[in-house]
Amino acid sequence: MEYVTAVPHPRSEAPAAVRAGRLSLAVALLCGALGSAVALLSTRQLWSQGTTAVGGGAFPLTAKGSDVTGVPAALAVVGLAALVAVFAVRRAGRLLVAGLLALSGAGTVAAALTGVSDSAALDEKAAEASGDTSATVQALTHTAWPYVAAVGGALILLAGLLALRYGRQWPGMGGRYERGGAPRSRAASRAPDPDRPEELWKALDRGEDPTGA
Repeated sequence: MEYVTAVPHPRSEAPAAVRAGRLSLAVALLCGALGSAVALLSTRQLWSQGTTAVGGGAFPLTAKGSDVTGVPAALAVVGLAALVAVFAVRRAGRLLVAGLLALSGAGTVAAALTGVSDSAALDEKAAEASGDTSATVQALTHTAWPYVAAVGGALILLAGLLALRYGRQWPGMGGRYERGGAPRSRAASRAPDPDRPEELWKALDRGEDPTGA
């Protein structure tokens, strides 16, 4: 007794790939833009606070995220630029930019979490306030903003991972003009690309070999 295995038609796979590409593109754009905004906003907020002894009393000290470390804000800007650049390049260039996007997110997470226990900024302020270079901050506490910055970095990282996985299916910037600056003709802009999946399926339907020279 022979068993016949049903083979799905190639046409049924193309729409699924298109949907996956569109969904991943939307999620990556949202995560990248939101993550960059969250990381930048978080560095402007209060990260740590404490006191130091000045004139026999306790002098309050505070430090914003930008006082503790400038890495999360810088990497958030790099990540946002990389997110835009993903659509300006293709093939290997797109993979490289997507990798930069992912690394920016990972670096933002690491820098933000490192800032949770960093007291250098407040120690410096304690020395300035007391006039004693050996003075350090006392009763040091931290807010939740470093963790919020880490969440922003995680969103940027997710956008980078999506770009690495699905970036080849994403569209690029429109090429209305050639490199020489002359506008492309409509006939040239409508010329079918034999490497596009739908053109391969059409060739198969016509009984042609799309891999032939």
